[in-house]
Formats: sequence, C-alpha cells, structure tokens
Amino acid sequence: MKSICVYCGSSPGFRPEYAEAAQELGRLMAGQGLALVYGGGKVGLMGIVADSVMAHGGTAIGIIPDALMQKEVGHRGLTELHVVRNMHERKQMMADRADAFIAMPGGVGTLEELFETFTWAQLGYHDKPVGLLNISGFYDGMLQFIGHAVDEGFLKQVHADMLHVSTRPEDLIGKLAAAPRVVVDKWQAGREKT
Repeated sequence: MKSICVYCGSSPGFRPEYAEAAQELGRLMAGQGLALVYGGGKVGLMGIVADSVMAHGGTAIGIIPDALMQKEVGHRGLTELHVVRNMHERKQMMADRADAFIAMPGGVGTLEELFETFTWAQLGYHDKPVGLLNISGFYDGMLQFIGHAVDEGFLKQVHADMLHVSTRPEDLIGKLAAAPRVVVDKWQAGREKT
C-alpha cells in the first residue's frame, strides 16, 4: 500500500475531534510514506488532512473539477494538483491513483464517494480495501443501516465485512494495510485473489 484516497467533508464539522482526526491521519500517512489522494480542496476536513500531510513532509495529490477550481476552493500548495473536466473524471482518477480508501466524516458528497467505491468492490471492479473512520460515532447510524440491509437480505454479510471500520486513524491504516486482497462480487462468495 503506497497511497490512500481520503473522502471527507469540505466543511470542518462542529466537533473539534473531526479536525484532530484529520490532522492525525495526515501525520500518520506522511510518517508511513503513504501518499494522500483526495479531492483537491483547501477547505474543511479536506484542507486539514492535506495541510497535515504536507506539514509532515508527505505527498498530497489533489484532483479537482475545473468548476470548483474556478470557485477558488482548490489547494495550490500540494505536491500535485490535477484539474479535470467533471466529477466523473475526478472520482475515476482518485480511484486509479489510490491503493486503499478511507472515508472520514462528511456530507452527501462523501457518502456518495464512499458508497460508489464500496459498490465497485462489491461488484468486483477493484480489490482495494475500503475503510471508514468513525470519529465520535459519526457513522453509527449508517453502520446500523448496513446491518439492517444484511438482516433484510439486500446485502450479504461477506460484502458488509469488506468495509473496515475504526475510530482511530492509526488502527484503520493498519487494518487496510493488513487486509487481504479479495475478489468479491455481488453474486459470489469472497475468494482471495491468486
């Protein structure tokens, strides 16, 4: 694992724990030589994690649509900043450049990115580990819903188990690094990649 794509809010949220976790995640990634791949913003948790990576000597790769760059929310102090045409290109490039994924607290954009990546793993489009950094119980309701989807027969437990969850950045990075590369699709049970 050489890079992690981090999905997170373009707002900092109301709890200081969210910003603290973003700073800690950035510090740990830089310290372990893990490049940050993210949405390229300078605002919110996005900006905090990128600033932390850069402050600790790490590599931060931002990918931002031109429309958002024109609104001056792009981070110009990164190792690399790629300006693309639209959100579809942004998400594809982020996924291509990353070896693993982490979702931190965020709004509907963060949820959309997380679930798209999670769905791609479920369908067998990639075998990269997907993690959820559940700071201050932010994702407790969503995790309960995922369990409900399993109980109601709309999601297999083997697919739900593909989402690695932790409340601590260091623990989650460790889980992603140790996660076996598993090819799983919606209609078959998981099997380790050969």
